[in-house]
Amino acid sequence: MITGEDIRRAYDTIKPYLRRTPVGEVELAALTESARGTSQAGVVLKLEQLQCAGSFKARGAFANLLLREVPSAGVVAASGGNHGVAVAYAADRLGVPAKIFVPTVSAPAKVERIRQLGADLVVGGDRYADALAAAQRWTAESGALSVHAFDQHETLLGQGSLGLELAEQVTDLDTVLVPVGGGGLIAGMAAYFAGTIRLVGVEPDDAPTLTYARAAGQPTDAPAGGIAADALAPRRIGDLTFPIIESLVSDVVLVDEESIRHAQHTLWQALRLVAEPAAAVGVAALITGAYRPEPGERLAVVISGANTTLAGLDPVAGSASTDYRRQRYGST
Repeated sequence: MITGEDIRRAYDTIKPYLRRTPVGEVELAALTESARGTSQAGVVLKLEQLQCAGSFKARGAFANLLLREVPSAGVVAASGGNHGVAVAYAADRLGVPAKIFVPTVSAPAKVERIRQLGADLVVGGDRYADALAAAQRWTAESGALSVHAFDQHETLLGQGSLGLELAEQVTDLDTVLVPVGGGGLIAGMAAYFAGTIRLVGVEPDDAPTLTYARAAGQPTDAPAGGIAADALAPRRIGDLTFPIIESLVSDVVLVDEESIRHAQHTLWQALRLVAEPAAAVGVAALITGAYRPEPGERLAVVISGANTTLAGLDPVAGSASTDYRRQRYGST
């Protein structure tokens, strides 16, 4: 188990390379119609989509490259997209060679960003697990340093720094909604908070890695599809992350694909915030009622990344969102 002090020491090393991303408070009614006319308190958004390289993954990437000895062969990473962008970004900043493996499901915006950052990019296989297998083979052949997207001690230290920042920015939190894929972000944050606040994981219906693991009592294979498959569908939760999550994370909830799209559109229309699908799952949980805050509950939601294009937020997406809202709430 890593500690809050471990995370603080790591943060002292990596923070010169990071942005201290802001928080913003909005009325819950701005995100979901079910809160209109109620006395619900505001919701704090941790705007990690403004982080270097477009997502929280930069924290773990810099932790690996700065806290471990990097060989002359450089670094190698497998990613659905965001981790690859982050490792490529960190490697570029630090002058380190990087080879990144991503599956064909990766969003074009993320693939192009990795190329722009000068990494040696390999696109192949259908899912993250395929990219991981290819990266492991390259590690064995080349001697490059493997930088795991979530199941690595230094990755957890880096991701936990988001919790450290949030605790300093908002001192009276009760609950934080956190996107879950392999579990690196929520496990790192859980290690920092150490049970002092309630952490709730949010997963897509089509990629329920933590839900399956909790049902089985251990990491196990889960479906790996859906709109957020390039960020929240590693097939199984991490072996390092799962024990931390089991000890310190209160709950996990599921959201469907249409609610994720609606949450993306709501963040753009109501707040002019761009979020990729994986980053919008916490807001989707509020929209659907998968998570219902208690009156007076001080709630934060992590908006984890924005490596996407604006095409998904155009009027066509808006009409789909309106149709979904009508269907769920009977409202225009």
